[in-house]
Amino acid sequence: METEKKVVLMLGRKVGMTQIHDAAGEFVATTIVEILPNHVVRVKNKESDGYCAVQIAAEAVPEYRLTKPVVGHLRKNGCTPHRKLKEMRVADVAAYKNDKVFDLSLLSAGNLVDVSGIVKGRGFQGVMKRHGFSGGPASHGSMFHRRGGSYGQREEPGRIYRGRKMPGHMGAARRTAQNLEVLRVDVEQNLLFVRGSVVGCNGGLVAVRSAKKG
Repeated sequence: METEKKVVLMLGRKVGMTQIHDAAGEFVATTIVEILPNHVVRVKNKESDGYCAVQIAAEAVPEYRLTKPVVGHLRKNGCTPHRKLKEMRVADVAAYKNDKVFDLSLLSAGNLVDVSGIVKGRGFQGVMKRHGFSGGPASHGSMFHRRGGSYGQREEPGRIYRGRKMPGHMGAARRTAQNLEVLRVDVEQNLLFVRGSVVGCNGGLVAVRSAKKG
């Protein structure tokens, strides 16, 4: 399998956002991601596991910080204790070997990547912030300002339909920003510069993968 066509998955930490100049001299909003050393823990194939996949581990930690099953799994596959473990499916596992390290040398400027992370948690929110409702009149006495209005019926069917937009928990969900262009790769400092924004807070864990639709 050629390196340019190989599916790449790397774990990193979101550093923050800045702006850099593009080739035309225009400022471009950029997210900086620090890529961690990613070790291949296990290579799965159809003969032994029923599907083809690669497990990677990142962020080394002392053994006592992990549970026994995780430590046993890593030790069984010849990997030192790591905090983060993630798996990706690939079409061909011939190019992957245990204890191989993924780094930024697999990416270059101009590549397209998908970056996944956890959205910032916003707690319990109403319909105006959670779903963008316009709300009711703001004048005194209307008694209807930031509410969602009528949700259900009385006798028929006597319940609320599934999927109704209502107040509830907002954020803290996994989301993916697709087809982000790689603007710059700093191999020495393990920094990846991608165009646009990436979900999550600064310091949050993100997964950088070759673009599925690119």
